[in-house]
Amino acid sequence: MPFCDVGKYQKGKENYGVKIFYRRYGHGSTKVLLIIGLAGTHDSWGPQVKGLTGSHEPNDDVDGTVAVDRSVDGGDGDGEEVQGGEGIEVCCFDNRGMGRSSVPTRKSEYTTVSMARDALALLDHLGWKKAHVFGHSMGAMIACKLAALAPERLSSLALLNATGGGFECFPKLDRKTLSVAIRFLRAKTPEERADVDLDTHYTKEYLDEYVGSCTRRSILYQEYVKGITSTGMQSSYGFEGQVNACWTHKLTSKELETIRTSGFFVSVIHGRYDIIAQVSHGRRLAEKLRPVSRMIELHGGHLVSHERPVEVNEALTELIRSSESNVSPQQWSSLPINRTEILSSGLSISSSEVDIEQESSLAYIYDALAKIRLSFLYFVGLFMMGFKHMKVAFKRARVEPSHS
Repeated sequence: MPFCDVGKYQKGKENYGVKIFYRRYGHGSTKVLLIIGLAGTHDSWGPQVKGLTGSHEPNDDVDGTVAVDRSVDGGDGDGEEVQGGEGIEVCCFDNRGMGRSSVPTRKSEYTTVSMARDALALLDHLGWKKAHVFGHSMGAMIACKLAALAPERLSSLALLNATGGGFECFPKLDRKTLSVAIRFLRAKTPEERADVDLDTHYTKEYLDEYVGSCTRRSILYQEYVKGITSTGMQSSYGFEGQVNACWTHKLTSKELETIRTSGFFVSVIHGRYDIIAQVSHGRRLAEKLRPVSRMIELHGGHLVSHERPVEVNEALTELIRSSESNVSPQQWSSLPINRTEILSSGLSISSSEVDIEQESSLAYIYDALAKIRLSFLYFVGLFMMGFKHMKVAFKRARVEPSHS
């Protein structure tokens, strides 16, 4: 099986003994690294692997060795593959804490930085000097950290259903979402996990569609149970660690500036009806990465890459194609011109001048208030649900006959 020994490329206690399981598909000079999200495995990228390479069959050697051309790197054992020419080669992998990759036991060993270094080690292991890096959900957070750590290794960046981490990881707070969250935490079997994953990943409209005589829900349910059974339920170490990575994730202004100014294009792709990573967070991230970012909203949920695979694959292909052409950032970005750009162009937007520094301060205050509101609603929701359960339990206790 193909594994990358992270400690060989990245020193540090958090990398000692960590091995990352990966698969490669297709052949060609264009390299694409796919980074999956929380509790997902490399198999979750199936529609994109097929769309980009035309195949679902992995091309890794059985023993996990990588065929290399030692003339590329001087013969140290890892280098650019012999396969080249036109076409796309894709690599996807299991993040630490999931699938066949190592499962560190300390929560501190799971951060988006350490997981980005896992991805960087994998690029070194494969001998890929540059790659188009696409991440989904938590994988998008990891991809952003990778872009900030080693911008020279990226040809482009795609962020699917992304948030800024921290408080933005709170799902949409309503009765349905809280119910899904409780079911997720209680799920102990592949069947229970599959049932809740469907409601987490897709829109109800999509699940209720008929494919022949069966609904998508029934078809996907069987596929999910089979997939979860084959990989096994995620361990508590892995789940809690990956949650910690999401919760502690944050992009600094310096990191955002690095991504903006490093010369590659960014696509922010999001499902409008995502209950886990709300689309407003994706829009905010795209705005922060102007002028090299493009916001693409699709009719779908959290796993928009599965619900709308054709549109997502077209967006990813266009990103690759544009990155290899002479398209300018202004041509690439489809976002509307913002107030800062109007001011810098010398055009008047009102009778009075707007102070950019003051506007930034107001934006900071707004974000802070939004975070406070989210945390307040979250705890109020938990309190109300707890109160409801206590009320039901009290009523049952009153109607039970006395045995005295």
